[in-house]
Amino acid sequence: SGSMAERTKFVSYCIYSFCISAFIYPVSGHWIWGGGWLAGLGFHDFAGSAAVHNVGGIIAMLGAWMLGPRIGKYDKDGKAHAIPGHNMTATALGVFILWFCWYGFNGAAATETGQLARIFVTTTIAPSVALLVAMIYTWIRNKKPDLVMSMNASLAGLVGVTAGCSNVDIIGSLVIGVVSGFLVMGVTWLLEHVLHLDDCVGAVPVHFANGIWGIIAVGLFDVDDGLFYSGNASLLGVQCLGII
Repeated sequence: SGSMAERTKFVSYCIYSFCISAFIYPVSGHWIWGGGWLAGLGFHDFAGSAAVHNVGGIIAMLGAWMLGPRIGKYDKDGKAHAIPGHNMTATALGVFILWFCWYGFNGAAATETGQLARIFVTTTIAPSVALLVAMIYTWIRNKKPDLVMSMNASLAGLVGVTAGCSNVDIIGSLVIGVVSGFLVMGVTWLLEHVLHLDDCVGAVPVHFANGIWGIIAVGLFDVDDGLFYSGNASLLGVQCLGII
């Protein structure tokens, strides 16, 4: 709902939330987590980069496209104008709360303490690295760090590591974070300046783009079956099929 924030009737939220909960998520959730065909193929999405974030990101993208841009977002020549949020303190607090709660989100399905410890480590490294990447890049490019982009990058790192949080190591989560940081910036630019899709809070770059990256990353960095660890691309193939 973030991509359509404050410009959609409340009843519309109620209708689409009902449709997602009743018809969409039960199908994709069963494929991944309910013993469905993707689970049978060995598809790995521990806490929901695809099941939660990518599904939500696709819906956010469709919603923003259907709504069209906010008044004043684009001028007659199609040039994009920034419409900054009114309270960065509240925004930063919101991001902090999200990050804090992500330890429960990713850790809830842990079956033993060693696995939980790994989840907590990877859920810390990926967003931290993604935030630093965005902060340093925007600092160099704009002569000052971009707070909003840095915060969105931390969420992008969290989404990116959600699928593999229990099955990637420190190096894997570092790389996931680096890619997430650049990916969220690139997709934000693409939506705003090329596709002219007005996403108020960056829900599509964070959840859609990094949901895809999180699933692919498992196929590369899974410590048992990832391409870079086992030399076998079969898991990567299953992950790509699943995201399609």
